[in-house]
Amino acid sequence: MTRDGPFRRWPAEWERHDATWIAWPHHAPDWPGKFEAIPWVYAEIVRALHPHETVRILCQDDAASAEARRVLLAHSVVLERNAFHVVPTNRSWVRDSAPTGVLGPAGIEWIGWSFNAWAKYDNFDKDGQVRRVLSELTGRPLVKPERPDTGGPLVLEGGGIETDGAGGLLVTEEWLLSNDQVRNAGMTREAYEDAFREYLGIERTIWLGEGAVGDDTHGHVDDIARFVDRHTVVLAHEADPADENHRRTADNLRRLELAGRQWPGGLGVVTLPFPRPVVMEGERLPASYANFYIANGAVLVPTFNDPNDRVALHTLAELFPDREVVGIHSVDLVWGLGTLHCLTQQQPAE
Repeated sequence: MTRDGPFRRWPAEWERHDATWIAWPHHAPDWPGKFEAIPWVYAEIVRALHPHETVRILCQDDAASAEARRVLLAHSVVLERNAFHVVPTNRSWVRDSAPTGVLGPAGIEWIGWSFNAWAKYDNFDKDGQVRRVLSELTGRPLVKPERPDTGGPLVLEGGGIETDGAGGLLVTEEWLLSNDQVRNAGMTREAYEDAFREYLGIERTIWLGEGAVGDDTHGHVDDIARFVDRHTVVLAHEADPADENHRRTADNLRRLELAGRQWPGGLGVVTLPFPRPVVMEGERLPASYANFYIANGAVLVPTFNDPNDRVALHTLAELFPDREVVGIHSVDLVWGLGTLHCLTQQQPAE
């Protein structure tokens, strides 16, 4: 098959990482009334990751760097000095503001999507620089994708794309093709698939329908469906017909089953439950076990003080028998409208 540009492959998340990047939380309005608890949740995340891989932390300033060290030390976590980088950000959701690491002709490349803060906020100038900063800190080249239809900047976020590492991709129509099209107005399904092919090496895209109830990103896939190997997708599925997530997830299950019939080697679907609705001040939050993060030797799974925590952890432990599956309490964290996958970004190994 011929390509317009250089061949690239986006590795699956379970492939080896050189590092996990996070940004230490500092923007209190993301967690109104609960911010004091959030740095301690981050410390627990780093404590779970550190035995398995290198962790790199973007800190708002020197004071934030010192505070991160203090909180981590309270959890008996001591990172090397070069783990902390003073890099101002607007918010801490680096899955979306940071670039996506791929394997290109000369090794690791960062695919630096343009970022518009989910078309929600005006203040994202610092987040818009994260892609450049990671390129400089890692010494790896930055590629700035362009729309194949207009040549303008391509606006995407890492939480909206999911790969099997072998040319397969999951995305949702709600995220990219909904009527408002707040990212790339007028861009078609075919144009997106052309861009996925050029910048990520994608050959097969499964278009799911809608994301989870309460997801303010317009339907990111990382709250509903994830590859766990090249022939298996886990799907967050709501069994209660009275819950709005039931209709959405039943539709996504049908789409996956249909796509699986044409998938090279077949594609199986394993379902994860949702926890009971997590509501804060009348707002339904996007609490989902699908927002797990796969590290080198561990899988970090958000938990919600719910009986289905056990079901989700057991299901994922069976799917990842060679990794430690660790639950991270996320009831406070999800008040920021994201959890573990949203706040991490992996740097693939060379």
